[in-house]
Amino acid sequence: MAENNENKNDMLEALDSIETVKVGDVVKGEVLAIDDDRQAIVGIKDAGVEGVVPAKELSTKPVEDINDAVKVGDELDLVVISKIGNDKENGSYLLSHRRLEARKVWDDVQKKFDAGEHITAKVTQAVKGGLVVDAGVRGFVPASMITDHYVEDLNQFKGQELEFKIIEIEPSENRLILSHKEIVQAQHEEAAKEIFAKLQPGDVVEGKVARMTNFGAFIDLGGVDGLVHVSEISYDHVDKPSDVLEAGQEVKVKVLNVDPERERISLSIKQTLPGPWDDIEEKAPEGSVLTGTVKRLTSFGAFVEVFPGVEGLVHISQISHKHIATPADVLKPGQEVKVKVLNVDPEHQRLGLSMKALEERPKDEENNGNENRGRRRPRRNNNRNFMNNAPEEESGFSMGDLIGDQLKGLK
Repeated sequence: MAENNENKNDMLEALDSIETVKVGDVVKGEVLAIDDDRQAIVGIKDAGVEGVVPAKELSTKPVEDINDAVKVGDELDLVVISKIGNDKENGSYLLSHRRLEARKVWDDVQKKFDAGEHITAKVTQAVKGGLVVDAGVRGFVPASMITDHYVEDLNQFKGQELEFKIIEIEPSENRLILSHKEIVQAQHEEAAKEIFAKLQPGDVVEGKVARMTNFGAFIDLGGVDGLVHVSEISYDHVDKPSDVLEAGQEVKVKVLNVDPERERISLSIKQTLPGPWDDIEEKAPEGSVLTGTVKRLTSFGAFVEVFPGVEGLVHISQISHKHIATPADVLKPGQEVKVKVLNVDPEHQRLGLSMKALEERPKDEENNGNENRGRRRPRRNNNRNFMNNAPEEESGFSMGDLIGDQLKGLK
């Protein structure tokens, strides 16, 4: 009888020992088996009971194959999540190694937050409103805290490992808010000091197209952006930068102006390219025939663009054999015309052009010319008087340029 009582007491004590395992406890468990590649069966040490660890609870990192994560005989530190069933004798527990790892991560992140330190994490997903990162625990970066300028496509950050400042941490709610913008701004400030200290007007440097607006393109010079105004992109006319440039494109630029106080840098792309007047004597030798576009009309002639950035003057006397009152009587801006090069002045960037030199002289004009040679003098004087009144500062041509052909005719 006494022996039966002792057995009962031993059994009660054994059952009572099972109750020592409680939700939230940290226990050690030995892997006894792998069940259907979905969970590990473990024996909880010093408790005499078993528990299960689902594959997703084995690690903070994704587990594709449970057999690569654990093997029979492995010993794990585990936290008790819940009890499965009510049978004390055959009790079983749901356990997690992942949550124990996460708890340690939260402790480390909290320490860094308290010390004002940064963390490094990998971007795993771009979602509406920001980025999801893996910092050992899930972190979130609002779109406004990703960088110091607007980014349309957040997917470009996916897979990148970035440095972050901890903005808010709440382990009990699994909330971790991070900012990369703080890091970018600090890097830009440091880069700005260095660049503004050494950059000088006239320097030619390389950069990358960061972003574009209707009035120009911002070029990243290595942490500091400089502006290339749309007029400084090309010698050709450019309506908007996106017509000729792409984001991320590497370009060579010339520094036009540096303003450290306002942190502004003016740049030019076209001034690193060959000038439109370079080798003009080879491109437009005297006597050559070119096709051009009428760009501007004045009272004394028409300016015709024969190459991008190269305009020549067709004096009113060289437009037609017929008498015309103003160039606008026969020409209009945008009209395509053929011209003959009369003279080239590379030093002063001037071209003298003629349209009538490519036309056949009317027969009646030839006859009138033979019969009325004495009448040429008044006409010649009128032409010279007219060109004396042509404003040199508007045309860019001297009076000698404008009446040179007339003087040759007098000789």
